[in-house]
Amino acid sequence: MKTFRLIINKPADGPWNMAVDEAILEAVSSKDTLPTLRLYDWQPACLSLGYSQSIQDVDQERLKASGWGIVRRLTGGRAILHVDELTYALIAPTDEPLVAGNLLESYNRIAGGLLKALENLGLAVEINAYTPGLNTNSAGPVCFEMPSAYEITYQGKKLIGSAQARRKLGVLQHGSFPLYGDLGRILQVLRFSGEDERKNALERLMNRATNAETISGKKLDWDLVAKVFVDAFSSGLDLYFVEEDLSEKELSRAHELMDIKYSQDDWTGRV
Repeated sequence: MKTFRLIINKPADGPWNMAVDEAILEAVSSKDTLPTLRLYDWQPACLSLGYSQSIQDVDQERLKASGWGIVRRLTGGRAILHVDELTYALIAPTDEPLVAGNLLESYNRIAGGLLKALENLGLAVEINAYTPGLNTNSAGPVCFEMPSAYEITYQGKKLIGSAQARRKLGVLQHGSFPLYGDLGRILQVLRFSGEDERKNALERLMNRATNAETISGKKLDWDLVAKVFVDAFSSGLDLYFVEEDLSEKELSRAHELMDIKYSQDDWTGRV
């Protein structure tokens, strides 16, 4: 079994969560620490934008009124509202077999662990098939509106949204598993030409995405889900976990990244 570090964090705001993920990516890439599985949550609720997504997708007045945070991810994809969810981040050097090869190959391997976790929670899920030539970038501004290759779905509806950042020496994949709550809340803070367009976007989202509560009929406890994820990644991906905290170097770097990058308008507010 390959040894990975396990980090389970208390809820934190968006800039800190994204700064920690990048600090771990840097440490893992330089092999200052073990490959890492991090499980975490968000407080307050936070809208995250994909690396290349325009800030113009966001209705700033509505976002301010909501009290939610906003951050831009290091990874690609579209907008996610992080609330009532478990977020995972798997970070490994590029020579780790789990993430070796190209993006789709590593997506498929990691999906095996996600699939086992959700099956162990009693959810009859599947891995979305890879369709050559399918352009998911043509979807709207919401990540959960369209499942990508090898993401986890339930009866064709997206259940876990994941994205990657691949660097020369390291790979970060993180993803959102909505446990309960109204998936349509995200549309309250996105920009549309009118309420009819917002209504149509809501209908599309509800037809294409779901959460654990809708499938199982009950709210899943976060701590229980975290334990199931760890067990499933261990048995499904043949990993041995050593639970540790962030190193002092990682903590220092995360604070620096939060201050100079993830809390800055020139990062988050890119057009």
